[in-house]
Amino acid sequence: MDRQLILDLYEWAPGICFRHPECGEIPTALVAVLHPRGNGEHEVRACRCCVIAIEDARREMAARQGQAYIPGEIGARE
Repeated sequence: MDRQLILDLYEWAPGICFRHPECGEIPTALVAVLHPRGNGEHEVRACRCCVIAIEDARREMAARQGQAYIPGEIGARE
């Protein structure tokens, strides 16, 4: 699947990428919401580069396990 088609599956908003915080606020997609004990909610967000890297890893894992790869579901099954 084309890189841009994968990126289009996500909603983008300004945020801090969990792997690249030094970049500051950039377009990011929500990949998880953590609920630390006694500390509310914490969004984990990823930049475009990281979303593609995560999707590549998901595709490779699906292939190794003989399962279908469905893009756009980061966080949905983890």
